[in-house]
Formats: sequence, C-alpha cells, structure tokens
Amino acid sequence: QVHLVESGGGLVQPGGSLRLSCATSGRSFSTYIGGWFRQGPGKEREFVAAITRNAAITYYADSVKGRFTISRDNANESILLQMNSLKPEDTAVYYCAAAPPGRSARYPHEYGYWGQGTQVTVSS
Repeated sequence: QVHLVESGGGLVQPGGSLRLSCATSGRSFSTYIGGWFRQGPGKEREFVAAITRNAAITYYADSVKGRFTISRDNANESILLQMNSLKPEDTAVYYCAAAPPGRSARYPHEYGYWGQGTQVTVSS
C-alpha cells in the first residue's frame, strides 16, 4: 500500500508563494504517477498537476500553468508542488494522489491512493 501525507499549506496573501510537500512511502511508489488535486468550497475535486515515473513528463491544469511547478525531490521520496503568484481562486484543500503507470494523469478516478489534504487559503 502507498501512504501519502501532505504538508505545507497555510494562509498567504495574493501574489505570494507556498510549497506543498507530499511525503510518500510504499515499496513501489517510484513507479507510480504522482498527482496534485484540489477541492475548493462547494466544488468538485479538480486536477492541478502530475508527474510521471522518473519525472520524465509533467502535466498542468491550464489555470496553474506558469505559476505552479510539480517535481520529485532528488531522493524521490516526496512529490513537491511549488505555487507562485497565488490567487484567491487557488483557495482549496490540496490533495496528493498516486496512480499506476500508464493511466490518464489528469483524471481523479485514475488514482487509487490519496492523502488527507492540506488547506491553502489565499486572502488579504
């Protein structure tokens, strides 16, 4: 089983930055797609970003392109999401997720493992 724990959320002003981290464990996590999703108040869970095995390919939602960067750390132990130029509409609970290789990384139903979520609030 893959275990995922998010951290790094908090309150930030518009235009500010946060870095989310997803600590991972599990014997085969390095073979999984790592993804970030978010769910705002009254909204469905939506795709944010994903990264494939060996960090060969990354995917981003149009709403975060140029502002967010997904990466794996050098030891491949965590999935990171650097969030810059944050906007109020980025306010949401952010979830880390893992999917088997070969799945469609943009769709939440392709992911079998989820973290507990971390709150990001962008407000003055």
